Amino acid sequence: MLKDITLGQYYPADSVVHKLDPRVKLFATLIYIIALFTFRGLLGFAVITGMLIFMIHISKVPFSYMVKGLKSIVVLLIITAVFNLLFTSTGTMYWHWGPFYVTSAGIMNAVLMTVRLIYLIIGTSLMTLTTTPNQLTDGLEKSLGFLSRIHVPVHTIAMMMSIALRFIPILMEETDKIMKAQMARGADFEHGNLIKRAKNMIPLLIPLFVSAFRRADDLAMAMEARCYSGGNGRTKMKPLKYEREDHVAYVILLGFLAAVIAARILFSFPM
Repeated sequence: MLKDITLGQYYPADSVVHKLDPRVKLFATLIYIIALFTFRGLLGFAVITGMLIFMIHISKVPFSYMVKGLKSIVVLLIITAVFNLLFTSTGTMYWHWGPFYVTSAGIMNAVLMTVRLIYLIIGTSLMTLTTTPNQLTDGLEKSLGFLSRIHVPVHTIAMMMSIALRFIPILMEETDKIMKAQMARGADFEHGNLIKRAKNMIPLLIPLFVSAFRRADDLAMAMEARCYSGGNGRTKMKPLKYEREDHVAYVILLGFLAAVIAARILFSFPM
């Protein structure tokens, strides 16, 4: 299960997507999320699906590598689908028992929300898999630079995000080591019902939190030893600069958003 978590991991490859400016990829992710929760109708679904397939293809990241990240949210997908299916009372009624309903609108909502969550995980994973944490930090800081005029600590926020992304795979690896050590001592994390398995995970929490706080303390001491004092007056080793491909990407993204909005207005169906 832990090996299936791809959030925060970077997949090196020589592709157009990898070479894009991180600001473009952050903007693309924002546009993608807006489009994903805006579309209505089969045409909008087809536009988003085609765009997602195209981006995965040119990113040269294996599709199987992206899909395995969905294994960690299977329970969330099931809960989302069940709640939308059983607690939507509008539409054509097919079955009813107490507070539970099965209607045409409920079935549609369950399918749409499940698809949206799957597409959301795959789309956001594409950004993190093709962008290093340093690039994400630089892109976020540059994109939100205008907020520094109203004294928002943009550099600090970007640094916190970068450190958090870096810690995710480290903590997953640490959790895997602790689990193997506990299993060698007779712990069972694979059998039993959901409640029993959750109780068996409790012995993992204390050593994991201790390890996380220790790593955070070591990182803080290392930053203080190097006289780190924030982003004021700091320069970049690799300053961000837009290239021709970045401008083309912006045009494609705006066209994609316009197509989704047009599909929603012209070919939407009742929710």
